[in-house]
Amino acid sequence: MSETVLTTAVVGSYPQPEWLVDMDNLAKRLPPRVRAHEIWRIPSEHLEEAQEAATLAAIRDQERAGVDVISDGEIRRESYSNRVATALGGIDKVRIGTHMDRTGNPAPVPLVSGPIRRERPIEVEDVKFLRANTERTIKITLPGPFTMTQQAENGYYPDAESLALDYAEAVNEEIRDLFAAGADIVQLDEPYVQARPDAARGYAVKAINRALEGVGGKTALHLCFGYAAMIKAEKPSGYSFLPELEATAADQISIEAAQPGLDPAILAHLPSKEILYGVIDMNDPAIERPETVATRLREALAVVPADRLVAAPDCGMKYLTRETAFGKLKAMVEGAAIVRREVAG
Repeated sequence: MSETVLTTAVVGSYPQPEWLVDMDNLAKRLPPRVRAHEIWRIPSEHLEEAQEAATLAAIRDQERAGVDVISDGEIRRESYSNRVATALGGIDKVRIGTHMDRTGNPAPVPLVSGPIRRERPIEVEDVKFLRANTERTIKITLPGPFTMTQQAENGYYPDAESLALDYAEAVNEEIRDLFAAGADIVQLDEPYVQARPDAARGYAVKAINRALEGVGGKTALHLCFGYAAMIKAEKPSGYSFLPELEATAADQISIEAAQPGLDPAILAHLPSKEILYGVIDMNDPAIERPETVATRLREALAVVPADRLVAAPDCGMKYLTRETAFGKLKAMVEGAAIVRREVAG
């Protein structure tokens, strides 16, 4: 069997070093929706150089762990979403909005005060840097249009769907340039389709498909129940918005499965998609044994064939220590290799 079967991939983020980011500051809040310049420990005149050094370390860790599909670790970001969401035209440059976060509490968010437009490339240089520094398959992540809509205060559009569709147009333009810059896979992060399924049923698939229309490369869609470091409540064992994603144009669906103990039978609702299956628990500080990873993959293989299954962490690894993240990735790679040999035999 080909080594390309039962491959391994990261979801997106990798731990940022303490010398770069004040993790105590960051850990006291949900991932920021507006800019949070105060988390950076490095003066602005040296920040880009420091971020490049830390990005290189993240790339090398993923390579040393043996991961097949790697990212830039999202090292330059304060959160998975705010770097893109605050860079778009139509976002108020002075005032900040307020919106309920997924825990039900008010949070500062971008205020939409004009038409959402992509005024410049946002992550293109990140892709170029990653492409120049690895020969592995690479992916870059973006917040999706539905999630950005849910993380903003709408002070301009007549309704949320109209806002989401303009976000989708902006994301579509960015994705096209990311593929042109060398990305192999572009992933949309859409955790809010799970957090707000009623709204998602209204227009999420329409917005996601507009964002992915005609982009000309492999695309992924990630959903989860929220960072384990932030969401302390017990996570459900099933998704309130998953079968609907079969109707999206995404080639891959990335889901959190290890921590919530997901019943893999639900994956039967995604018959045309590659599945990035979460086999690494972000809430458990212990490093999984490779056999634990293998067991989780075997359970998924009862539903999804090996040529559509990819081993991945549940979510981004931003809030782990670097030592733990590296150990978990290495265990993931070794566990996937065990099952790959079994399937090949």
